[in-house]
Amino acid sequence: MRTEFTASEAVVFPGMGPSRFADVGKFMVINPYARRLVAQADERLGYSLVDAFRDTEGDYSRHAQVSFLVNCVALAQWAEGELGAKPEVVVGPSFGGKALAAYTGSLSFSDAVWMTYEFARCLDEFFATEFADVVTHSFVRTPQDILAQLFAEMDELGYWHDVSCHIDHDFHMVSLSRDNLEWFQQKLRRNGGMSLYTMHPPMHVSSFGPLREKIRTEVFDQLAFADPTLPVVNDQNGEIVTTGEQVRDMLLDGIVNTVRWPDAVATLKCLGVTKVHIAGQDSLFGRVAVTTKNFEVAAVDPKLAVSPRKRTAA
Repeated sequence: MRTEFTASEAVVFPGMGPSRFADVGKFMVINPYARRLVAQADERLGYSLVDAFRDTEGDYSRHAQVSFLVNCVALAQWAEGELGAKPEVVVGPSFGGKALAAYTGSLSFSDAVWMTYEFARCLDEFFATEFADVVTHSFVRTPQDILAQLFAEMDELGYWHDVSCHIDHDFHMVSLSRDNLEWFQQKLRRNGGMSLYTMHPPMHVSSFGPLREKIRTEVFDQLAFADPTLPVVNDQNGEIVTTGEQVRDMLLDGIVNTVRWPDAVATLKCLGVTKVHIAGQDSLFGRVAVTTKNFEVAAVDPKLAVSPRKRTAA
């Protein structure tokens, strides 16, 4: 890939895993960067985000999703202000694209809060009646050739499936019917694979065109996307994104397109990136081999941000 610029540092906003108030509540109420953004979120939502997050069950509730956005952006700002991070390019796989839009100014932070809440509302409404039996299952130790064999068996049996994420050469996320999940897990084990976790609602599925249209008309058509202040790497194909329209399309297309993290990594390498700051709670993108073998990885998470740090004497 030929590019017109180079970069040595990048910030990565990770996809969202289970987010619990007990893990991040302290950061949200004592970290000055987080408190500033929480106040802006409260103003847009019209109520206390911290209180709502604390009192609402569900790892992926609307309040949990907005809180994850707030924390990711706050951590990136904290890394710049307190750790000297100097990112020159940004990537936000999966949910991370929402934080990316806010951090780069493609959306105002207030609009990013509203978008995240309304996006989550659309997910709740859509999956209440459509694709209610579909889950997204993640697993490791399964190379592409083995996965292709499993897919061939599923096709013969008439088992619907779609690849949601390619995380590494042997790490994938596949969406399928909950009824076929046990069969799929057994096949994985017999071929040396190891299941990790199963998510609902599912995401990044080509059949979710109606969901993309719902979110476009009810959410994105109400927003104005500006050109990002930093170049962005598309998590679905590794292309460079530099305009507001491209950011908008990237976020919408993420509903129906597979996340291809190795493609994004390849672009970062091509740009000359040697260090990535993972801004947010992450157990995935900053830990897989395709990331750790290619970059110095700085994990910037809530635990680090509230831990006492040594000060260098003047």
